[in-house]
Amino acid sequence: MRLVLADSNDLIRIGLRTILSKDPNAIIVGEAINEQELLNQVISFDPSLVLIDYTSFGFSIDVVPKILQLNKSLKVIAITPEQSAQVLVDALRSGVTSYIKKDCDLAEIQDAVSETNKGNKFFCGQILETIQRANIDVDDLDVGSFTCGSVLISDRENEIIVLIAEGLTNEHIAEQLFLSKHTVNTHRKNIMAKLGVKNTAGIVLYAVKTNLVSPNKFLFAPTS
Repeated sequence: MRLVLADSNDLIRIGLRTILSKDPNAIIVGEAINEQELLNQVISFDPSLVLIDYTSFGFSIDVVPKILQLNKSLKVIAITPEQSAQVLVDALRSGVTSYIKKDCDLAEIQDAVSETNKGNKFFCGQILETIQRANIDVDDLDVGSFTCGSVLISDRENEIIVLIAEGLTNEHIAEQLFLSKHTVNTHRKNIMAKLGVKNTAGIVLYAVKTNLVSPNKFLFAPTS
């Protein structure tokens, strides 16, 4: 992964650089503090991914279609403070591939980069909730294949779905995966938002339907 970080805030770029340096496949080829620098770096460094806060000083959403014209295979991940649902929709229509918030868990930021690089779309649970609260039907958005069905369940979320289906509590899942209970709870909320379910039973049903767990686990009680 060849990445450019685009944000006028030095601390944000340092933080993202620190987070992404843990991925041996991630190479940060440039950092831009304004639109002109970003345009120049897309031309010079041929990145595969751009992480951008288009709301930060020196940027606007208009730069997204500009960099996509320079590199049609480029993937754009927006990472911004909280925005209104309409702003989120406009960003997606402009060409943003994935969208996360700056206060997302570190694991979500890492997942967003990894999964977007694989050609998937990634939306953190908070972004989905914002759109859903505004009663916006993502099926109506003119953003290519962006539909409810294309919302990605990450490898980490699938891992947690399996453990939920096996009856583990948040605390036990946290211990097994070496995560905090807060992180597991956030993942659980995101999973329910992405699946459109309201309880654990819905998660279990999804796990069975997608063959993440065997239905035999629920049909037969263990023998003593």
